[in-house]
Amino acid sequence: MQVGGGSVRHTLAMRRRVVVTGLGLVSAFGNEVDGFWDALLAGRSAATETLLEGLPPVPTCRVPEFPLDDVISRRDAKRMDRVGVFAAVATAAALADAGRHGIPGERFGAAIGCAHGGAATVEEAQRTLRERGLDRVSPFAVPLGLVNSAVAGVARVHGLRGPSSAPATACAAGSDAIGFAYERIRDGRADAMVAGGAEAAIVPSVIAGYLRLGAIASLERGAAAASRPFDAARDGFVMAEGAGVLVLEEREHAEARGARIYAELVGYGQSCDAGHMTSPDDTGDGPARAVAEALAEAGIEASTVGYVNAHATSTPVGDRAEAIALRRAGLAAVPVSSTKGQHGHTLGAAGGIEAIATLVCFARDQLPPCANLDVSDVELDLVRTARSAAPEYAMSTGFGFGGHDAALVFRRG
Repeated sequence: MQVGGGSVRHTLAMRRRVVVTGLGLVSAFGNEVDGFWDALLAGRSAATETLLEGLPPVPTCRVPEFPLDDVISRRDAKRMDRVGVFAAVATAAALADAGRHGIPGERFGAAIGCAHGGAATVEEAQRTLRERGLDRVSPFAVPLGLVNSAVAGVARVHGLRGPSSAPATACAAGSDAIGFAYERIRDGRADAMVAGGAEAAIVPSVIAGYLRLGAIASLERGAAAASRPFDAARDGFVMAEGAGVLVLEEREHAEARGARIYAELVGYGQSCDAGHMTSPDDTGDGPARAVAEALAEAGIEASTVGYVNAHATSTPVGDRAEAIALRRAGLAAVPVSSTKGQHGHTLGAAGGIEAIATLVCFARDQLPPCANLDVSDVELDLVRTARSAAPEYAMSTGFGFGGHDAALVFRRG
């Protein structure tokens, strides 16, 4: 298969295969993928109690400080919001992991999903306007505050001039970014893409909004046990920050250069509930349709899937609706877990980070557990402790406010 021919367009009959050749991560567990996988399989939690101005204590999963000098320049970092720094650093790690690819920038794109954009930049602009006046507001407040600021920074720092996108489908954004990238390569519009999500929204105004919605977990059981996906005692999610980025590449090119292949991405499904602005459809119809579409594109039956990394955020309504959707899609007997009990809910970054979490089942032949699961109130085969398994297919789901539904199917590489 020719690579680098910018004018080439492939018909549906000539759909190309897409593989994952690089992984990059910024998380509350640190920035090493192997360390992240170790933490997941051990069932550890990264949550701590956090106190922000004007708010009661809340549990969060925050990214520890790390040096930038060996990843991106200080000059680049100063021209980014925190979310852009996370995205650029995760992308640098993913590209380094993928190795020498020889693909020109015009054929290498970027898709980074995000929900809140440059939240810290917006928060600071509001504070400056109130306290110091218009003349002291940064002229970069708008470009760094936009939802596309992360992907724009990634493209600029890494010279990626191919297709670009910044899905803003709330907590499905990272999954949709991976789906977008998959389709661009599959259909010949790019030869490789970095794709995933980034979020850095642990700021007072955003947390206050989620508190008013009743979506944030209480500290009744302590921060480490606050996020309880599928547990009957769950009472909200634990807000997290970070970034997860995959390098997706046309398979023939990856094989020709001897790249390590983590998995093949074989299916992507997308739908919308078109209902309530925050609550999911309790019939599970929308998510089930997204799952069915992903399975159909992969050409497999639901029973063929060996593991599902569920979106389940630890909210009472959301987890129940997702369980209904998975059962409706034929996945009731498939092992399921949500890793948010450990790394928290990274909102627009969830799809990228949890795609990486999903791939642990191929890399380690183990399924990560549902942490803090004591008594479940859903009917699924939930993974309570790390389980040995070597599935051929695994799925990652992503659902967001506004009824956005996404599902990805990976096949062992």
